[in-house]
Amino acid sequence: MKTNRVFLLLNGEKPNQLPNLSNYDMICATDGAYQYLKNNEIIPDFISGDFDSIKDIPDTIEIISTPNQDFTDFDKILQILFEKGFYTIDVFGASGKEQDHFLGNLHTALQWKEKLKLTFFDNHGKYFLAQKTTTIFDVLDKTISLIPFPKTTNIVTKGLKYSLNNENLDFSKRIGTRNKAIENNVSITFKSGNLLIFINH
Repeated sequence: MKTNRVFLLLNGEKPNQLPNLSNYDMICATDGAYQYLKNNEIIPDFISGDFDSIKDIPDTIEIISTPNQDFTDFDKILQILFEKGFYTIDVFGASGKEQDHFLGNLHTALQWKEKLKLTFFDNHGKYFLAQKTTTIFDVLDKTISLIPFPKTTNIVTKGLKYSLNNENLDFSKRIGTRNKAIENNVSITFKSGNLLIFINH
């Protein structure tokens, strides 16, 4: 069932397997990721970028030129989606390749945290910035990592093998990698800061 969701493809590591695109109301990509869609015979609703190295785009696809170099392609396409009224976005191709791009994409996600619901998918699982009260479903036996970005306070978890009980995580001191879900649903709360949740397949 559609829920006003967007499939967004960036120019990082491409997915080995695509989701069911019929579940999305909007399919879009940055210009550097368009070739992957073309190779898989997927026609996006629009493409954005500076288009300095891409040619032969069908005139049936909306082209949105975003030459401003003060912002990343990811940030610019999120602005477009926000203005179009799309706020739930599944992002593919945000990681892999150059790791500075990956960190830059996380930085962009942080800037949009209050306006957009962003969930990132790669070939190993998914990750997202948690709300202060978050429940993740259907994760029994999956590996779950809690990464402060850069510090998260008063974290309480339920359903993880190694639970946190009103504890802090700090990227320079202590992080919560490679935990294990021992219940089907896991709840996480925290008081302040930003917390990245990684869920591996």
